[in-house]
Amino acid sequence: MLGTSLLGRLRRRDPGDAILRRAARLTLVASVVFYGCRYGAGNSTLATYGLFGTIAAGSFAQLPGPAPQRARILVLSLPAVWALIAVGSLVAWSTWAAAGGMLVVGFVVAFAGVGNPRLVGLASAFQLFYILASFPPYQPGTLPERLGGVTLAVVLLAAAEVFVWPDPVPVSYRQRLAEAADGVAAFLDAAADRLTDPHAAAGDRDTRRGRAYDVVAAIELNRSPPAWAPSAAGVQDRALRICAAALREVLAEADRLAADAPPEPIPDLAAARLLRSCADTTRAAGRSLSPGAPAVAPADLDVAVGRAEAAYPVGEGRVRDAPDVPRLCRDATALALADQVRVFAVGSRVATGVRLDDDASSGLFEYTRRSPWTLYWWQFRSHLAPRSAHLHNSLRLAVALAIARVAAGVLQLTHGFWVLLATLTVLRTSASDTRTALRPAVLGTIIGAVVSGGVMLVVDEPIVYAIVLPITLLLAFGVGRLLGPVWQQALFTVLLTVVFAQLSPAGWRLAEARLVDVLLGAVIGVLAGVAMWPRGAGHDLRHNATRYLKASADAVDQTVQAVLGDAPPPEGALNRVRRRMVLIDSSYCQYHSERHDPHRQQVNWDAVLSTGHHVVPGAESLLRRNPPGCLAGWPEAAALLRDTAGRLRSAYDALADEVAHGPTSAGAQVSTTCVDQLDRIRPLLGEADLRSVRHLVEADRWLASLADSLARIHPPVVGGPTGHRD
Repeated sequence: MLGTSLLGRLRRRDPGDAILRRAARLTLVASVVFYGCRYGAGNSTLATYGLFGTIAAGSFAQLPGPAPQRARILVLSLPAVWALIAVGSLVAWSTWAAAGGMLVVGFVVAFAGVGNPRLVGLASAFQLFYILASFPPYQPGTLPERLGGVTLAVVLLAAAEVFVWPDPVPVSYRQRLAEAADGVAAFLDAAADRLTDPHAAAGDRDTRRGRAYDVVAAIELNRSPPAWAPSAAGVQDRALRICAAALREVLAEADRLAADAPPEPIPDLAAARLLRSCADTTRAAGRSLSPGAPAVAPADLDVAVGRAEAAYPVGEGRVRDAPDVPRLCRDATALALADQVRVFAVGSRVATGVRLDDDASSGLFEYTRRSPWTLYWWQFRSHLAPRSAHLHNSLRLAVALAIARVAAGVLQLTHGFWVLLATLTVLRTSASDTRTALRPAVLGTIIGAVVSGGVMLVVDEPIVYAIVLPITLLLAFGVGRLLGPVWQQALFTVLLTVVFAQLSPAGWRLAEARLVDVLLGAVIGVLAGVAMWPRGAGHDLRHNATRYLKASADAVDQTVQAVLGDAPPPEGALNRVRRRMVLIDSSYCQYHSERHDPHRQQVNWDAVLSTGHHVVPGAESLLRRNPPGCLAGWPEAAALLRDTAGRLRSAYDALADEVAHGPTSAGAQVSTTCVDQLDRIRPLLGEADLRSVRHLVEADRWLASLADSLARIHPPVVGGPTGHRD
């Protein structure tokens, strides 16, 4: 009964047997490598590096993608592994040289994840390769055996990933994006139907709207594991992020358009025809993200946009009456929506590897003309900032590992690399998370050391440990991971005892050395976590969000000034928003990986970030359709836009102040209805130039949509806890 209960518990914690399957592969490869090198070739160095190469690449490396992709990453990482082992072997002669190398390697390996966060999955494995090689004995002559053992392990593990119990292929981000596009397209069809027949199929429309919001929420970066999210600096990952942002804007604009539907049907409405074309293009662009699917061409959408522009703002009739303000607003929203659909279509082409030539939307994709090295350099440069969460993490980890290396060398610990391994295991991005990881690490090591010491007092035959090695491997990396951190640490301690009892028998004192080393490494990790940026990403996120919102407000203000002819195009302001977007996205992703005190007041970060994400593509789209200075000769319109932009800026500043310092009094309220805005100057519309009316409507509608994004942020609960904020 106990065994049945334990088996049921393990299966509930491991749906699909993914963890046990990985543990079985690792056990098979590690056993073959260790037995072949230790007992077949009779070489302890070859066996040591083969076994730890399997453990580092098979357990500590968290790789994305299907099995063939993971295998390819493992094989391609071999040159970096060779370099780290070679450097570690050459500096092992001196504690201070090894510690200096650890400082450099620890920082570089950790900070490399800035350019491609998927490399974070390899960071711990890379650091372990250097750590193992940088400890005595100093034997550069054994470098061929060291490299040979690791190479054998990595190659066999890559082959096992593909041919031995391969994992099922998970749902990729591209598949989620395609599903989101299909859901949004269905809602666009429903919104088009509502414009021509507001009373038809209301229930179906609401169902499509709900599904669209659900599938779009699923493409948020924080919903995907870091190894799967398109967060790299490369061309295709950037295109996928642009596609996701464009889909969110399409959905928001479609929702506004559905809300502004006329009470009575308007036959042959240009906005409805444009919406249907947008739905077809969105659906086709989403399907093009699937492997082997043809790329989408936005030509049909361009034709529909041209027709809508020809009918706008005077409609299709020949009689010029006073402008129909509600229809102007709906047409402006439909055209803004079409712009975002076109961005999504072009982004899907870039994401599938299609080269762009001269394209009307290529301003958003200017980076595709840059070399990959330039893109990565931009990403690195953005994070070389005092408030970069990645910079803080890399420095904290590098300093902690260097201190641990010095301590292990000065104290002349026999198995000093266990100290660094414990530091690497305990250290987290915040002090609270580090303290949380400390207890299971210490408790598990104590339990494992007691069990190991007792076994070694009774059993002194290496053949016994050779027999039980596969069992301890499977328990440590399979059952231990499923039962929890304490069990994982305890079983890993037993595994290390079983391994070193075959390499260099030391009796029960081996367990004692393991306990002392882990305690020392844990203390160093905790001290580093408390002393260096202990508040984690929450503090950096709050600061970065404040600067991000203020930069967004500046970009909005300068965009309005450009439309009025009072300033040049706001390229500098938009570039500042883009740079700060990199930092806040990084802080936000790290923030979601940390524990948060439930008693502290939380900020609605999703809503805060969406307010800024709405600015850059909206400003670029507005300026493409409405050139700078297009409203220079209309002082009444200028007064309206300046007033709206001023109140919108006050709302951004109030939100930034609330994020930085806590709840304040309500900020300036901004009307979010285009019709309400234009009602104040309705008497002037009949005398104005029709093209100027169009420019005014589009500029005002953009400001209204920005105000909508601010209005969606719920105010703090009155009477809630306000002592601290995360």
